[in-house]
Amino acid sequence: MGERKLVIAITGASGSVYAKLLLKKLALIKDQFNEAGVVFSKNAKEIWEYELEDKSYSDFPFKVYEKNDFYAPFASGSAGYDTMIICPCSMGTLGRIASGISDDLITRAADVILKEKGKLILVPREIPYNLIHIKNMETITLAGGIICPATPSFYTKPQSIEDLVSTVINRILDLADFKIDSKRWGS
Repeated sequence: MGERKLVIAITGASGSVYAKLLLKKLALIKDQFNEAGVVFSKNAKEIWEYELEDKSYSDFPFKVYEKNDFYAPFASGSAGYDTMIICPCSMGTLGRIASGISDDLITRAADVILKEKGKLILVPREIPYNLIHIKNMETITLAGGIICPATPSFYTKPQSIEDLVSTVINRILDLADFKIDSKRWGS
């Protein structure tokens, strides 16, 4: 089992299918990390239910923390969490992180990951971007975060929505340094 500690945050941005597939794939590679905690924003479950027409967010083998639980281990750098993925990431959440506003567990955990020099990956699912979005993404990038927009690739010739979404999830898992089996360019 890996010694890594992972935080997965799911916001109310459209794109719950990305979160579902991310959790599904992380469950398959759980031997690559020691701990994983999940936190949902205020309306993330509501959006999940609307978009996916299910409540499968409770089907995964990860501990779920409430959005205002500042006693969660990853609310402090001393707990040693090293990776955080926010998928999908709303522009409101991205903006609060860029501004250093830690008003819930998601933004506090992101702040902790950045200050501890961990890996923070934000997956915005928003188009088009306005200048405020772009400046906030620049700020997070300059602070050490990674912006990985939910932009699927087509060279894998996806045959289903899940295949298409997998192109983004596989890229996220690559960025998080997980070893996964996926189709690669040129292979």
